[in-house]
Amino acid sequence: MAATKHITLSELQVLIKKGIAERHPMPYWVVAEISEIKVNYSGHYYLELVEKGGENSIPKAKANAVIWRNHYTMIGSYFQTATGGDLCAGLKVLVKVAVHYHELYGLSFQITDIEPSYTLGDIEAQRRETILRLQQEGIYEMNRQTDLPKVLQRLAVVSSAQAAGYQDFMNELNKNAPGYTFRVTLFQSLMQGHQTEDSVIQALDRIAERLEDFDAVILIRGGGSQSDLSAFNSYRLCSHLAQFLLPVLTGIGHDKDQSVADLVAHTALKTPTAVAAFLIEHHLLFEAGIDQMLRQLSEFARDNLQHEQNRLREYAHRLNQRSAGTIHESGRRLDRLLPDIGYCSMLRIREQSLYCRSLSGEMARVPRQKIAGQADRLTTASARVRELSRNLIQHQANRLELLDTKLEGKNPERILQMGYAIVRRENGQPVTHIREIHTGDTLTLQLSGGTARTQIIDTHQKTEEP
Repeated sequence: MAATKHITLSELQVLIKKGIAERHPMPYWVVAEISEIKVNYSGHYYLELVEKGGENSIPKAKANAVIWRNHYTMIGSYFQTATGGDLCAGLKVLVKVAVHYHELYGLSFQITDIEPSYTLGDIEAQRRETILRLQQEGIYEMNRQTDLPKVLQRLAVVSSAQAAGYQDFMNELNKNAPGYTFRVTLFQSLMQGHQTEDSVIQALDRIAERLEDFDAVILIRGGGSQSDLSAFNSYRLCSHLAQFLLPVLTGIGHDKDQSVADLVAHTALKTPTAVAAFLIEHHLLFEAGIDQMLRQLSEFARDNLQHEQNRLREYAHRLNQRSAGTIHESGRRLDRLLPDIGYCSMLRIREQSLYCRSLSGEMARVPRQKIAGQADRLTTASARVRELSRNLIQHQANRLELLDTKLEGKNPERILQMGYAIVRRENGQPVTHIREIHTGDTLTLQLSGGTARTQIIDTHQKTEEP
């Protein structure tokens, strides 16, 4: 059997290396996403670059790359100065790549330069895309439209327990001068790196299972670069925040640009400390409102009481005037009636006398018994007239006395002196039935000589007849 023509493995590797070097002599500017980055003991940075595609962002290409230590000193510093952050997983980058093939380590890309403006542009593009999508779906302003409770005391905080921002927030909250008490429940979450989005969403889901336990959600972290904050521009995270049923307050710790999370939150503040200050100020405003309401209520009660006292004095004055007027008028009427009664009696007597004299001539011709009878009749009539006069005078006097007694009996001050009292509520409204009062009510009693306040200990309602 003839020997098959062959080459060694190393010779094949040399051919591949030579072919790649001849085919790709110049570096390329390549767009990719950093899925993983590691630094070894010698200071070299090893990266895994991916290109994602489709709705599920499944990698369609993957390659290893390296930044040698001497190159990273320049590249890393330049990138950090331009973006405010270091290279990390999850960033989309535009890098200058030289293609190399090694007999032992295979194909690799050596990164010799980077364009930071592309990363910043990608972050801003992601930010704008997220805002537009949220607006198109009609959920961009949903959380801002939730009602912020008057008292924010039960707080669900999404942060990292080790984050300086969380410590600053708790210190500011606990040392508040008015001494307000807050109940803070921490929902641990990563706040930096490519896992931030999933971690924050999981924390929000845990809060959603206990909505009744909280008044608001607090999302805080310390300061960071734009690349560090890219997770807070993602659609998934911001969609959760925008549709959350509790108001969300953010203090993500950056002073220049607002993240989309800030834009969809109910209230966005610059730092975690500013969030704590806002919560304390919110309580101060609520307390000031309560104090103002108490002052207004006291003034209203005082004015209403003064008004009712003035009305009572006016009614008493009118009653006294009316009683005095009625008594005076009755006296005047009696004075007018007395002369009329006497005059009428005299006229009646005079009329009878004239009648008797007119009949005297005729009476002289009748028998003495007839004259005596007429004299008795005259005497009886005169006595009757006198009796009628006395009865009329007595009747009018009794009537006046009865009217005076009735008027005196209706005098409120006399009624109060008999042991009765006028019962009113604190708002001045009179109480007319036992059903209108309850145990613990505070009432005002109008008594003879003044008023008294009392509190109801118990009530007993009389059983009504069926």
